[in-house]
Amino acid sequence: MTPEHLRDAAGLAAVFGFFAMAWFGWAQEGPPKSWTAWLATGSILSILVAAGGGLLLWRHWSDGTVFDDATGPRFGVIVGIEFAAAALGAGLLAWRRHADAIPAWIAFVVGVHLFPVAVVLQIPAVHVPAALITVAAIAAVPLAKAKALKTSAVIGPLAGAILLITAATSLIDALTR
Repeated sequence: MTPEHLRDAAGLAAVFGFFAMAWFGWAQEGPPKSWTAWLATGSILSILVAAGGGLLLWRHWSDGTVFDDATGPRFGVIVGIEFAAAALGAGLLAWRRHADAIPAWIAFVVGVHLFPVAVVLQIPAVHVPAALITVAAIAAVPLAKAKALKTSAVIGPLAGAILLITAATSLIDALTR
């Protein structure tokens, strides 16, 4: 269930920790005041996990990895499609005057893109955060409307927490090998 190579586990911790920080940051766009300390804590923990993963990745850069001449381009295509879909959808939502739904759209694209990433990187456990982020993204807009919150205040902490837990788990995995 975990990456075969320590370097890949460290990389997953670094990347997911970084993006967890970004989601906790986006959530700070307009949350209830009582959430501010929790969101800041999530951001700080995410930075620490990302830094730990990054340092471990750097130390093990020459070790084995799943990335090879075939994996790298496939991964690049998946990420390229993700960025294009996210940008196109965000532009369309902004044009249609539904900018508040952009964070949910971005999260949806992130969640969906993690399914093929899990396959290409041979890390089946990534299907779990993929599914959780996708479901959270689908629920975010109606939940935000029902609670009179900004969509970013709903999806940000959810995506941030999912990514942070995954990153921390991956960092612990890498550190205990």
